Amino acid sequence: MLHFLEKYAELAIKVGVNIQPNQTLWVNAPIHAVDFIRLVVKKGYEAGAKHVHVEWQDEGCTRLKYDLAPNEAFHEYPVWRAKALEEIAQGGGAYLFVQSEDPELLKGVDAERITAYSKAAGVALKTWREYITTHRMSWSIVAAPSIPWAKKVFPHLGEQEAVEALWNAIFTATRADQDDPVANWEKHNATLREKVQYLNHKQYKKLHYKAPGTELTVELPKGHLWHGGATKNEIGILFNANMPTEEVYTSPVKYGTKGVVHSTKPLSYQGNLIENFWIKFENGRIVEYQAEKGHETLKAMIEIDEGAHYLGEIALVPHHSPISSSNLIYYNTLFDENASSHLAIGNSFASCLEGGSTMSKEQLAKVGLNDSITHVDFMIGSAEMDIDGETEDGKREAVFRRGNWAF
Repeated sequence: MLHFLEKYAELAIKVGVNIQPNQTLWVNAPIHAVDFIRLVVKKGYEAGAKHVHVEWQDEGCTRLKYDLAPNEAFHEYPVWRAKALEEIAQGGGAYLFVQSEDPELLKGVDAERITAYSKAAGVALKTWREYITTHRMSWSIVAAPSIPWAKKVFPHLGEQEAVEALWNAIFTATRADQDDPVANWEKHNATLREKVQYLNHKQYKKLHYKAPGTELTVELPKGHLWHGGATKNEIGILFNANMPTEEVYTSPVKYGTKGVVHSTKPLSYQGNLIENFWIKFENGRIVEYQAEKGHETLKAMIEIDEGAHYLGEIALVPHHSPISSSNLIYYNTLFDENASSHLAIGNSFASCLEGGSTMSKEQLAKVGLNDSITHVDFMIGSAEMDIDGETEDGKREAVFRRGNWAF
């Protein structure tokens, strides 16, 4: 286990954020993963980091706040924390988020409290998130098991056995179990780059999705850019924002989505699960939705602001991938979204448009990109999904067939 943990920590530092000499790294860290976090810190300094700042997170304390704090506490967000993150970004630092959430941490909490705090955080962190969405700084998301999360994925195992099983699943999904994980990721990034280059050359006007319960058309802006795998920050340093990643993605035209789409995997959002849901779009906007489980959470997610009623991202993920082939439901978007094609409501990526990273909000809105304080991915892909690309002259070409690349 320790051998793989070291490889995983090295991947997070060398392939994820790709720390450079004298760079500062901020690590958002779950307190129960202290052994892994110390390896991350060690690898960070060995790679030449000047400072590695660790911000510890404890889910028990988070739940206590939602249960016991006064209502007004959820309408505020620490200004000092937002400013600290902005300072790291402005100084050319990097950000590593280690996910480890209990998928149902906030089950039973008043939805108004969750929504209020999401709004407060969205407003306070908007400047910092612009550094993220425009790729002006290097950042990455990796994961470490918690007991509640591991037991959700492996309910038939004891606590420690479930944690070990989830660690092993994470090592496989991130290629940390390979002899040379860093070289393996270079090869994987090259494969994703081929898909990106093909789609950027095609410049499809629309994508048409068809699957059981799904019939959806999504319009793409002129000059849109697909991304996938390693990305360059503003000074040309490569980083991998998600580990694992199997997706190529872009941002659609705000008002250009129509039809109905059904989810294919549960969505863990703000400590609650949303399952078996569908969403209907007209002129880009969500006009109707329903969930078999977690309807109120779905409503809160969509109603957080006007921009959350529109798409900000579309992502293509083949059904034949290491995560999908594991046949596991992770109840964690970082993994489940990389087992399935997905959409995201909320904020668009300025970097998904030619010249977009230097455009103002007004310019981005004029060309059709969405603006929101949120960005939430949900999974729609399956082995039964077909996707066609429509060219400027109206011709339709196969992009996906039965859940996998058609080219």
